[in-house]
Amino acid sequence: MSARKMGLNLVMVVAVASLFTGLWAWFNQPQEAPDWPDQIAGYSFSPFRLQQDPQEGTYPSEDEIRADLELLTSQTDNIRTYSVDKVLGEIPRLAEEAGLRVTLGIWLSNDLEANEAQIERGIEIAKRERNVIRVIVGNEALFREEITVEQMIGYLDRVRAALKVPVTTAEQWHIWEKYPELAKHVDLIAAHVLPYWEFVPREHSVAFVLDRARELKKAFPKKPLLLAEVGWPSNGRTRGGAVADQAEQALYLRELVNTLNANGYNYFVIEAFDQPWKAGEEGAVGAYWGVFNAERQPKFPLSGPVVEIPQWHLLASASGVLALLALALLLIDSSALRQRGRTFLTLVAFLVATMLVWIAYDFSQQYSTWFGITVGVLLALGALGVMIVLLTEAHELAETVWKRQRVRPFLPVTQDSSYRPMVSVHVPCYNEPPEMVKQTLNALARLDYPHFEVLVIDNNTRDPSIWEPVQAHCEALGTRFRFFHVAPLAGFKGGALNYAMQHTSPEAEVIAVIDSDYCVSPNWLKQMVPHFADPQIAVVQSPQDYRDEHESLFKKLCYAEYKGFFHIGMVTRNDRDAIIQHGTMTMTRRSVLDELKWAEWCITEDAELGLRVFQKGLSAAYSEHSFGKGLMPDTFIDFKKQRFRWAYGAMQICKHHLASLLLGRGNDLTRGQRYHFLAGWLPWVADGLNVFFTFGALLWSAAMIIVPNRVDPPLLIFALPPLALFVFKLGKILFLYRRAVGVNMRDAMSAAVAGLALSHTIAKAVLFGLVTRSIPFFRTPKLRSSHGVLVALAEAREEAFVMVLLWGAALGITLSQKQPGLDVMFWVGVLLVQSLPYLAALVMALLSSLPKPQPAPLGEPAGMQ
Repeated sequence: MSARKMGLNLVMVVAVASLFTGLWAWFNQPQEAPDWPDQIAGYSFSPFRLQQDPQEGTYPSEDEIRADLELLTSQTDNIRTYSVDKVLGEIPRLAEEAGLRVTLGIWLSNDLEANEAQIERGIEIAKRERNVIRVIVGNEALFREEITVEQMIGYLDRVRAALKVPVTTAEQWHIWEKYPELAKHVDLIAAHVLPYWEFVPREHSVAFVLDRARELKKAFPKKPLLLAEVGWPSNGRTRGGAVADQAEQALYLRELVNTLNANGYNYFVIEAFDQPWKAGEEGAVGAYWGVFNAERQPKFPLSGPVVEIPQWHLLASASGVLALLALALLLIDSSALRQRGRTFLTLVAFLVATMLVWIAYDFSQQYSTWFGITVGVLLALGALGVMIVLLTEAHELAETVWKRQRVRPFLPVTQDSSYRPMVSVHVPCYNEPPEMVKQTLNALARLDYPHFEVLVIDNNTRDPSIWEPVQAHCEALGTRFRFFHVAPLAGFKGGALNYAMQHTSPEAEVIAVIDSDYCVSPNWLKQMVPHFADPQIAVVQSPQDYRDEHESLFKKLCYAEYKGFFHIGMVTRNDRDAIIQHGTMTMTRRSVLDELKWAEWCITEDAELGLRVFQKGLSAAYSEHSFGKGLMPDTFIDFKKQRFRWAYGAMQICKHHLASLLLGRGNDLTRGQRYHFLAGWLPWVADGLNVFFTFGALLWSAAMIIVPNRVDPPLLIFALPPLALFVFKLGKILFLYRRAVGVNMRDAMSAAVAGLALSHTIAKAVLFGLVTRSIPFFRTPKLRSSHGVLVALAEAREEAFVMVLLWGAALGITLSQKQPGLDVMFWVGVLLVQSLPYLAALVMALLSSLPKPQPAPLGEPAGMQ
């Protein structure tokens, strides 16, 4: 690489790195807020730490509580508790040692026996401990509808009669307005005002608290007001305009406590320490209301500017290093790539690296159980896999669009060539329409090539009326054509081709294979065989093509989808001598095939043979020029079966040759060949893994619908990677088909719909391929009759069922969530996007059921004369 080009690359990388660093800085702009005051009125205090949960009977020790109380003395002299159960009843005694006053909480629920125990012990503690300055009987018990107003009044009167300190109950502010009669039975109004739960944006929340306080004072002028809970969570779902994150918590609390102090309000900040156990009761957000985290570290700076992510400099550096590592791999062997392509790959590498670092950071802020850690590891692996697939997709796009020239172009040989070895053309058949096969044989008879033979191998067709007309036609075409009917014959298509090898003329140096529906051009052998003059070339391949794309809209969409592989993927693979050999329009050197033979254990014997050719250090030649056209599947089920076979065979090959592909030992595979074989099948693996994402999304959505107040939408990190990959792949198809294949936007959209429709089928094939060794070989039928709508719907019943489930989940969430916030709407959007492949499958099935024009009598296909 020239010094000038290296300099341009360096400038480009620095510019992109500066852009992403600037984005980190912009997102983390400092925001001003009043410093935390020297003293606040009080903290709500729950002493539970990680792995401690009162619902499971795990409580902190007295020493742990002492340490917590000592930490709080630097900010307040007043705390509020919620229960006197077990060691919690010792908090007033321990607080006395630290010089803290206590507002004692007595927990009430629908367990009347437990209520009696709480009240008795609460009264006892309040009488004994001098630092108990007031007692709160029940916490939102009326709001939870666990006791009645009459029961609450009875409890309040009973406790007030037993104690000399003020007594009240704590409820959300609107409960006091709903039950104003409570005021006659309390010594003060203890109200919770939490704007987050009421969908109030942080910017308006301080004013919201003050307005509620004024309303309560006006409604109960003779009773002192205690704001028994004020606070903001640092993590969790967004509720309307209320965003739960550390910066919002810091800005709100620092402004709020200063305002309340200035106005002389008595209040408790909820809460001192994060309580991870509360996530089970209040949703994920319940764990994150503390000013200190569960490790007893401040969650935000108490003075100075507030930033969204305080460690953003470190994260930006980490994403930069990760991006450079990815870029170094992407730009290996990129000398022919234009500067635009390098810039594009640099942008993608930094985007992917930034997403991975952000995902890792966001997950690190969560409190995790063993289940959460397990999910996190799986999520990390899944996110990494998705990003690798995204990088490989970007690499293919760049090499397709922005390469100066093809490295290994193999153009048809149009001038006369003295190299004319004998070619043996093999045509495997099974239960094929005789008139279609005759058409194929007629095209072969017109080949403009001096020395060739044609072997037709009909394996396992039971009905003589199908294979005997083909046999007779071969006899009529002359001695070049030989027909074999073999039954039984094992080994799928590979077994039939190996049988043909045994009957091939000893003079043949090249073996060509075409499917029984392919009509070849007369110049096929004449213009492609000369490539074998290079002794290093073992395989010569030209693309599959089709002649019935105008027969129906269904086939037009299929045709658009097929073109991408042969005019995008195969072209870029050919530059690194890594094409996928496919079993029609392919030629193989006889000596190589005699040694390697077709694999009878694999249902994609063609691709498997091509890989073994590369393992021997031999090469392949690929020409984009079409020399033959076949017939596409007539129905959606046959379209799916064909793709299932391809994807399942790919998994068979991956498992069988995994060590060779990953390590490259014991063979002559180049790094480029190993890369393309693995990267080429990664998107199919991603489709397989996406099944688990869909299943998990449905389960999570069901929980959101059933218990909307306890189950939050999944974190963005669960949904963002697969969504990003889907959007990128869709955009890539639309862009590449227009730029590289040369089709209009309508045909590009057709290719996208047809490709999406196969996602579920590919996913099933991948999963079956990973857990099974073999399945029966199924052919792709041609010239099948039309079928009705009900049959078409049955062909896509699995996809339709999943689509309905996803749509139902999206609708159910929308209806069950009160004032859905951005996170809810984002998750609904994810569900709808996730349904698109299933909708595409249903559309393709219905299109395949539309009436087709009556076919003309089989004669010579157009364009093949």
